[in-house]
Amino acid sequence: MKPQVSVVIPVYNEGESVVRCLDRILREVMLPAEVLLVHDMPEDTTVPYARQIAERDPRVRPVLNTYGAGPANAIRFGIDAARAPVAVVTMADGCDDPRQIDELARLVDRGVVVAAASRYMPGGQQVGGPRFKRMASRWAGRSLWLLARVGTRDATNSFKAYDTQFVREVGIESRTGFEIGIELTAKATRLRRPVAEIPTIWLDRQLGESRFDVGRFLPSYLRWYFFAFGRRLDMAQLAARWAEKRPAAPASQDFEKAR
Repeated sequence: MKPQVSVVIPVYNEGESVVRCLDRILREVMLPAEVLLVHDMPEDTTVPYARQIAERDPRVRPVLNTYGAGPANAIRFGIDAARAPVAVVTMADGCDDPRQIDELARLVDRGVVVAAASRYMPGGQQVGGPRFKRMASRWAGRSLWLLARVGTRDATNSFKAYDTQFVREVGIESRTGFEIGIELTAKATRLRRPVAEIPTIWLDRQLGESRFDVGRFLPSYLRWYFFAFGRRLDMAQLAARWAEKRPAAPASQDFEKAR
């Protein structure tokens, strides 16, 4: 059966901790789904555990990212490899609530191109995490909601569902980190395409350390923050922009095999 939702999880040496994350996702997602664990290198410590689970549950697919290292390339690769019309990006650290994957996917099925899990709308909450990061994220989300009318109060959250065809048409230009969430929200806003949100409770990771570096990623976030305020664009303009910026795919890439 073809999946209705592709759950894309960028991973980096998660080791045995990925088992708990996968168990929760496989238990909570009711829609026909595939779960893509996108890793940058064959020796990633996540892979043996992912393969063990894949042997007993065919929904799980470890996928080797050939677009280049880092979460942005891993997410872009995962969405390109997705077989479903909806892709939900979530993290392997347990911060996101997998019970909301179905609800986010159904919003996209109803016609929105970006469905966001929002920490900053009524009913949402963020528990833990660095104080400066929390403040900056909240300020960016609220100001984009009020001034740029982006359709969500949490444009920076990575936990989102996307229309996969929309993403492939407008492209993902981000290369440094997790700013893909704000990039695709900003592009949807410039196209006047629908964006929706549901409240979520985000919990800071309990195992391991976050690899989010505010100083490194902030310029990329600001780039897409200001992009959201531009004049209206049409799909042909964004597709042309992506055609100019799109890196060449490795000659060995076979997405039909990956899918």
